[in-house]
Amino acid sequence: MLHLKKSEFALTTTPSNRGLTHRSNVKHYSAARFVRWFMGLHIEWRKQPNDLGEHRMMLFALPGVGNVGKTAIDGLTQVNQCEELVRLHHTALPPLAELDEDGLLTPPHLSLSAIESSTGVRILTLSGSSQPLDPEHQGSLAHALMHWLSDQGVSELYVLAGLMDSPTRKECFIVPSSKEHRINLETAGVDVRRDEPSSGAIGLTALMASLGPLHGIHSACAIATTVGSSGDVFASQRLLEALDGWFDLGIALPADAQAMLSEKLASLAPKSKEDYVAELTESPDAFYM
Repeated sequence: MLHLKKSEFALTTTPSNRGLTHRSNVKHYSAARFVRWFMGLHIEWRKQPNDLGEHRMMLFALPGVGNVGKTAIDGLTQVNQCEELVRLHHTALPPLAELDEDGLLTPPHLSLSAIESSTGVRILTLSGSSQPLDPEHQGSLAHALMHWLSDQGVSELYVLAGLMDSPTRKECFIVPSSKEHRINLETAGVDVRRDEPSSGAIGLTALMASLGPLHGIHSACAIATTVGSSGDVFASQRLLEALDGWFDLGIALPADAQAMLSEKLASLAPKSKEDYVAELTESPDAFYM
């Protein structure tokens, strides 16, 4: 039988923190200071205070077509000053425990970090190594994430993704989820599309990009065209440069640092040897983000 000490657990009753709270002083893979449950999310704060702080926007990506978005975020966190704030655990994630930077096993999670750009702009990033395989679990996790992010004051979320297309097409654009946000983006000179992706998008990131209006968040998908599953490093770099040009984030590196970024992105991209001819002639009904 498992016995719990009164000092280890407490039942909270505030509207935003309702649930079982665990203050841990046990050294484990992460030595977390504070964790709690929120709509099925196990929230593990890595820094004090337990607050995301002021920020310009949030960028979100998972492995997908060309790994464009995930590679872009991984490159950003390695090149810029970055601090991990939160790890978000959920039972919907595939049960794969991986080694962390200290060589310790860590349960499946999404990592939320803060980046300080060269111009002092603070940007939040959210990424992970996998997503739920079951559509129902993808939906439940997406709603829980968006609800929590809204509760934490996130008001602008951009999902970074790749759209499979011809190798000669090298474009970046944004697809918003509300008319108000679309008008604001177009007024700011952002390349906004109304006809792509023509057959829609599938997956957890697609839900995150579209659910914003239900949670008071301006959510959108920032897309770079790519040849597909080859790990298109250059598409990732184009997407970062486009975001920097549209929003003046300070995330685009000076010319002498571009080689360093390309090298880092290339090391993060998967080494795939797919049949690109078949890939480019394929016409799926919807692309999986």
